[in-house]
Amino acid sequence: MGQLDDYLPRPGLSTPLVTILDRSGRVLEDEQRAATRYAIQEGRGADIVFAVGTTGEWHRIDNSRRQQVVSIVVDECRRVSTRAGRRIEAWAGITGHTRAETIANLEHAIDVDADAAVVAPVSIRDCESPVGLVRDEIGRVFERRAREIAVFLYDNAEIAAPGKSPHLHTRDVKEMAKLDYVRGVKVTAGKAVLGNYTRAASHFKLSHEFAIYAGNPYLIFDLFAPAENFRSAIRHRWNRYITQRSMPYGVVAGPSNVFPREWQRAWRVCRAGNSEVMARYFSVLDGYRRLSEFAGSRRNYHGTTVAALKAALKELGVVESDAVAEGTPTLEPDERRVFVAGFRGLMKRRDAVEPGWQSETQAPRPELRRVAPSHA
Repeated sequence: MGQLDDYLPRPGLSTPLVTILDRSGRVLEDEQRAATRYAIQEGRGADIVFAVGTTGEWHRIDNSRRQQVVSIVVDECRRVSTRAGRRIEAWAGITGHTRAETIANLEHAIDVDADAAVVAPVSIRDCESPVGLVRDEIGRVFERRAREIAVFLYDNAEIAAPGKSPHLHTRDVKEMAKLDYVRGVKVTAGKAVLGNYTRAASHFKLSHEFAIYAGNPYLIFDLFAPAENFRSAIRHRWNRYITQRSMPYGVVAGPSNVFPREWQRAWRVCRAGNSEVMARYFSVLDGYRRLSEFAGSRRNYHGTTVAALKAALKELGVVESDAVAEGTPTLEPDERRVFVAGFRGLMKRRDAVEPGWQSETQAPRPELRRVAPSHA
């Protein structure tokens, strides 16, 4: 093996792409490609496109459709990278409900030349040992194929399988961080859990070798806030202490499906500590969060955020279908009307934030209804 000797995790914005379906649950290939292109924004949006993650409803669709989406997204990223003049990484979510599905998805990710595989061990129902899965079962695939791709861990308590620990244990992260192909983790949690991962990995790899990606994107406005007065200085020092002085290497932002350029710019100004511009972006981006979750407080698992993302993409003209997978909470007709009205108002506010950093929508094409062929 050893093909990863020159690979370093990509910093910046990762967009966990929504999966575009019709009302029957079939993948719409052209609309999936359109959503991918929109997220990339010809090189000014996502640095990484993450297919079939939580926002992509991986737990709501079967393995055949997971693999269809990965194939489409990887191929579209390659096409756009050529036009944009820089490589946009395509990461494949490989988590299945079983270990067998997960390993099959890893094989598929290798076949289609994905840049990395993302796995959530605590979400796999029959995975008793995260270390055993990642070290032994995934390791055997790489040995048999004589080819490695980077593996990123995924920790999200909200999708933990029944009876599983909500988070990976620190001791397990330490063991997995020793593996050459394990290059980081996406953490949807607070600052304390981020700090636990930093401690676990720092014994074996440098921060640029084991990257921590914040899955709660709004944390970056807090973590990177500069120390401008006594109160903010206290918060600044506490953030540095709790995260072991290691800030996120990147951000995984579900809302960047709708605001890819804006989240890319927000990441940059947060890293630069530009508090005035940070405040302007936070006002709009947090406004979208509050708008998209207005009906979600009474529902489990992110409420209506996935349905809202798809409704916003349809409102923008990126896609025609805003259908969600079976089991994903939907927007009721009255809720959708309120959301769309609020979204239109938010877009007007967005246009005044900073010239040149508004996401651009391509005109919809007439063939946007094509269904992706089955890979079953």
